[in-house]
Amino acid sequence: MNILITGGASGLGLATAEAVRKEGWRPLVVDVREPEQDVEHAIADLADRGQAERAVTELAERAGGLDAVVTAAGIDACGRLADVPADDWDRVIMVNLLGTASVVRAALPYLTRSHGKVVTCASTLGLRPLSDASAYCASKFGVVGFTRGLAVELRGQVGVTLLIPGGMRTGFFDGRPEQYRPGPEAGLNNPADVAQTIVFALAQPAGCEVRELVVCPSTETSWP
Repeated sequence: MNILITGGASGLGLATAEAVRKEGWRPLVVDVREPEQDVEHAIADLADRGQAERAVTELAERAGGLDAVVTAAGIDACGRLADVPADDWDRVIMVNLLGTASVVRAALPYLTRSHGKVVTCASTLGLRPLSDASAYCASKFGVVGFTRGLAVELRGQVGVTLLIPGGMRTGFFDGRPEQYRPGPEAGLNNPADVAQTIVFALAQPAGCEVRELVVCPSTETSWP
């Protein structure tokens, strides 16, 4: 199977690419930077719809089609609304929400032909808001709504799974002010474990869909 993964150069995306490869499937990575791993990829800034569409089409044509898309790319801009620069706030929405929609839209012609699957990556903060994270919460609440609508729209044609992960041990928190980093008590998940849930959803037989998955540390405070 050909599995296109956004954000596949790091974090959950990288863990998913590695899990996909272990299954004997073919990972196709879209990322804003060059992956360190030897993997088929295309460079694209998902805030730019044209770049996102080009990357999807390039990889799909090169691979001879797509069987699934996993939208794991994501960014954040921490701080109170009045303090976060407007361009930074907007970019979170553009990458996390609009970038997800752009990638899925571009992949649909290939996925409808293969009766493939889509796995979108939201967050527990897409269900329960947190102060100083209005951009991230808005984007992930949007991904939840987008994915639920997409599942209704594509039923019987393309499988749709909404992944709602809690905190993971990735570089996502690097470079943040100390107050926006999870403390040692957070008990963050290994992204490789979360990636296995994505593989589980992708491996379901035709006609059987995992519609939503909440995967979080046992000490997660942002869910339920």
